[in-house]
Amino acid sequence: MSDRTILVWFRNDLRIHDNEILLEAVRKVDKVLPVYCFDPYYFQQTTSGASKTGSFRARFLLEAVADLRKNLQGYGAELIIRIGNPAEIIPQLAGQYHVSEVYHHREVAYEETAKSEEVEAALWKLRLNLKHFIGHTMYHKEDLPFPIKDIPDSFAVFKKKVERDSNVRPCVPTPEHIYTPDIADAGELPTLQQLGLNQPVDDVRATNYFQGGETAALVQLHKYFSKTDLAVKAKGKAGIITNTSKLSPWLAVGCISPRQVYWEIFKHNDAQSSMLKLELLWRDYFRFMFKKHGQKFIQAKVTEEAVAINNDNFDKWAAGKTGIPFIDACMHELNATGYICNQCRQIVATYLVNDLKADWIKGATYFEEKLIDYSPASNWGNWAFIAGVNDAKVSKYTIAAIPQKELDTKSDFVTTWESSPVDEAGDLVGV
Repeated sequence: MSDRTILVWFRNDLRIHDNEILLEAVRKVDKVLPVYCFDPYYFQQTTSGASKTGSFRARFLLEAVADLRKNLQGYGAELIIRIGNPAEIIPQLAGQYHVSEVYHHREVAYEETAKSEEVEAALWKLRLNLKHFIGHTMYHKEDLPFPIKDIPDSFAVFKKKVERDSNVRPCVPTPEHIYTPDIADAGELPTLQQLGLNQPVDDVRATNYFQGGETAALVQLHKYFSKTDLAVKAKGKAGIITNTSKLSPWLAVGCISPRQVYWEIFKHNDAQSSMLKLELLWRDYFRFMFKKHGQKFIQAKVTEEAVAINNDNFDKWAAGKTGIPFIDACMHELNATGYICNQCRQIVATYLVNDLKADWIKGATYFEEKLIDYSPASNWGNWAFIAGVNDAKVSKYTIAAIPQKELDTKSDFVTTWESSPVDEAGDLVGV
């Protein structure tokens, strides 16, 4: 082992367990320099006045980074935290701590890959290498039964071939100890206000509180699988699945890996676990589609007659004022908590696209701000699927739907969420 230092650039992999870049760095060199950057780009205001990252997700992220720092300290290490452009911060820290190489997990969506390329270019000026690892999918790219360029565009075909011809790799070991250089200024965790956001108000109707971090993720994983004696998922009166894993916020920022979830699924052979595996496979599929097609994946098959953008209808949808009880209840819950189940997401998205004839891109952008578990490939891939603009729709897997009479029914879910959330001043939110 040489006396060198590798900088580990944490992004959406905020964990110590099953983290290949961390393990590889520890095995290869004496010292590891863990770094996390809060990039102002992801907290900027959009042209519509919304933030790219809403307050619920930002709070969750802050908690996740704080937990990562605490867990690293438990291994004898420290996490450097900075606010700023990684393309400026990473090279500066690399020079300051005489880093020999930088490790990070490769992303697939264009904003994230563009940032990687910017960092890579800046490091090349210092004659330093940015080494890419793959750690965001259940199936490793190199284990697929086809090269990326030949991945089937149909999810059904993709699923059949992958499940038949590929295996999920075991989780990588956890380092026993992590040594860092002497760090003069580790940096403070920013506040929401420093990121340009207000503290979110937790709605009393919310039944879930998502605590960011690997520690909470492992608790949720255990909690979910401790209930797998249930033969089927519990459903409310409106047919909405209520016993979902709710692991998506932790998966989105990598507090837990898809492989960790898969190997828990492997231990349980029931309908509940099978559905979760299918959801993980969809997650893989969308990431691989972005890897194969790039932005074209959400721009393919655009109809000749563009759908008219109906701002009035969109605003009513976003505020939960469509007059359809179930749709409005879903949007109220989203605005109040940053989370709705996948079935609700598909139903409200389908309603926006097919019934209100509004621009699906505005819907995807709204979800980007609001969702606590926003992940670019899954969010934009799902919206494109619902809008019918890519080949994902050519499969036997249909979009979730509820009969019109149930959309209008006063179920327990609708009764709970029939009114809009309110902020601390008593004003309606999302209007």
